[in-house]
Amino acid sequence: MNVKTMATSGIIAALYVAVTFLIAPFGFTNIQFRLSEMFNHLVVFNKKYIIGVVLGVFISNLFFSELGPIDLVFGVGHSILALSITILSAKFIKGLYKRMFFNTLVFTFTMFIIAWELNIALEFPFLLTWFFIAVSEFVVMAVGIPVMVALNKRLNFEKLI
Repeated sequence: MNVKTMATSGIIAALYVAVTFLIAPFGFTNIQFRLSEMFNHLVVFNKKYIIGVVLGVFISNLFFSELGPIDLVFGVGHSILALSITILSAKFIKGLYKRMFFNTLVFTFTMFIIAWELNIALEFPFLLTWFFIAVSEFVVMAVGIPVMVALNKRLNFEKLI
């Protein structure tokens, strides 16, 4: 990994943590509006962003989650799985908006992993929890599409890393 990729990944992780910190009360438990999840769309522009996003999730869950180690396993595992599916789909799905919408659906559907975690750790009802966190993830990721597209026009994410 070159220095530019490492530095950019560190910046992305720091931004993810900072945004998560700003909305920490709303980013955990059974209703999650974690605005930092918008950064998940970065892998649509370049697969190398997976490092910074996953590192950001790890650090955020380490310092802000009350669930402890279980959140590191489930939260980081969820991010790795969903981001990997999106990265692997890139050769089959053409068009920026189509890939971002697919990414939104992948993250929305795979929130069952987080619902399972909350069911194990806090005994929240699985299906109801999955519904609420899936809806909140969909909203954040859908709102994130135009935000990330606008930022891309200014920053050119494809070549930034």
